[in-house]
Amino acid sequence: MANNSAPGDGITGGYTGQSLGIQIAIATLAGITWYNAFELVTLIFVTFAQYRGLYFWSLLISSAVGLIPYSLGFLLKFFNLTSVTWLPVTFLTIGWWAMVTGQSFVLYSRLHLVLTNQRTLHRVLLMILINAVLLHIPTTVLTYGTNLTPAGATLNSYKTAYNVIEKIQMTGFCLQEFIISGIYIWETVRMIRLDMDQGKRKIQYQLLIINMIIIIMDLGLLVAEYRNYYIMETMLKGAVYSIKLKLEFAVLGKLIHLVQNHVWKPESFPSPRDLPDFVDATRVTSDLTHAAPVHSKPIRTWMDDDISIAMFEHSPPEDPQTGSSDTSNSWSSDTRINQGGHHAIDFSGQYQHKSAKLSEKPEKPG
Repeated sequence: MANNSAPGDGITGGYTGQSLGIQIAIATLAGITWYNAFELVTLIFVTFAQYRGLYFWSLLISSAVGLIPYSLGFLLKFFNLTSVTWLPVTFLTIGWWAMVTGQSFVLYSRLHLVLTNQRTLHRVLLMILINAVLLHIPTTVLTYGTNLTPAGATLNSYKTAYNVIEKIQMTGFCLQEFIISGIYIWETVRMIRLDMDQGKRKIQYQLLIINMIIIIMDLGLLVAEYRNYYIMETMLKGAVYSIKLKLEFAVLGKLIHLVQNHVWKPESFPSPRDLPDFVDATRVTSDLTHAAPVHSKPIRTWMDDDISIAMFEHSPPEDPQTGSSDTSNSWSSDTRINQGGHHAIDFSGQYQHKSAKLSEKPEKPG
């Protein structure tokens, strides 16, 4: 086991080495994390006019409640800035919970924009909740144990157990993000194959690159963890997660632009059952096979809030000549907003004419 002055330790107590480079690195990474966190919080409140939806809350909590206390706790701990041992441990623990699981909820909150398979979405949500319980709780117990237990055999046992669970939870949470990003990449590739528009393909490729960058950063954290660079890994984690959250903020804007401008060719889908998997048939604004049902008051969900808020907040500015935005013009030509506030892809204009012809019966002579 390395001593506390080594950059690979720091599990118990603070950093007691004399390396100025490591001290500068700790402070710099904490500063980067805080800067990105404050910028994200500012962007969230400036960008969103309506404070609701899973995307909004997960992004806000992971930024404000996650990044800031996480880096503050490790800064207090490594530089021995307080004699109250439990205080920095509490800060970093609360921040770690909100930052890591919050990031997964941010990933999950925009997954439904490209995936409408409810069973898969529910399984992803269940995975996030189960991992939060199985990985956060044991790590938290051992974190307090390694920092609050007096020196002795018990402390050594805590440190040994912590070294094991730390690698397990890092691997588990990385795999979780790999799975969510992998589903997203898979569905985005399917969209690329179905849409030949070069402008939209460019955005789709940008989204793929952003997700690949997120995966590469997670792999970098795993390498640092398995090389036992504990101090560097913990400080890098805050900076990496802050960058990932900023990338996620950019992803949603591009994804909304892509989804709301996606044009479906009527000749490609002669019947509703032939629609692609990522088009939710329940959100099509008209029934192509039956008479229009009596409209009842729809039930809004957090997914509807996320879509409607994102559509509104990420729309480009209005054209001074027409008084409407480019996005709204494009959106009105291919989609409409139904009475429940859902932004649904409108196939009715494309199919109703054909359906009307098919349903017409020839008049009997005489």
